[in-house]
Amino acid sequence: MSRIKIARLIAGAALASLGLSACAGGGGGGAHLPAANFVAMQEGPGDDYVIGPMDELTIFVWRNPELGARVQVRPDGRITTPLIQDIPAVGKTPSMLSEDIRLQLSQYIQDPLVSVIVNRFQGTFSQQVRVVGGSGKAASIPFRANMTLLDAMIAVGGLNEYAAGNRAKLIRFDKQTGKQQEFALRLTDLIKHGESQANVNLNPGDVIIIPESMF
Repeated sequence: MSRIKIARLIAGAALASLGLSACAGGGGGGAHLPAANFVAMQEGPGDDYVIGPMDELTIFVWRNPELGARVQVRPDGRITTPLIQDIPAVGKTPSMLSEDIRLQLSQYIQDPLVSVIVNRFQGTFSQQVRVVGGSGKAASIPFRANMTLLDAMIAVGGLNEYAAGNRAKLIRFDKQTGKQQEFALRLTDLIKHGESQANVNLNPGDVIIIPESMF
């Protein structure tokens, strides 16, 4: 066999090996996010909470307890309290809703002081992290400050036996550009091999898509 043929065979074998390695590595397409610590170095508050459908609220009116109420936000995004019919609540922060209720009640009592407390929350879709595909269960998880990918995967029960975790991707909407971005995730490396570099910070509204292996 000539040296040229031998060189071609070696090159072909090397290329085939690289192709198999790429398939086995399975990193999903898209940009990569910077790694996050398993425990936040500094805990900080998130953005103001935005009330969503099915949230449970307590309305407190100082010195007028009969005007307060414990209510659940209806699917249409509104609530009803004593003296106030069908006031919109979804999309507002608790302080914004407090001010709206205060303005309504000021027609009946002088200088009302109103507080709104969120007892149980779901949040709007823009404040949830959704996980679909090869996880223990598909879920919409209310976002909390300093939430990471590991936190979300614990909440959904990790990966199922068919998940191609290293081909997972994260879909994120960039409010500044108005465009959707896609990032590669390495869930298998994170969950099964404990690779800290595979853990990333999450944002409200993130969607995690986990494909399943074909075999």
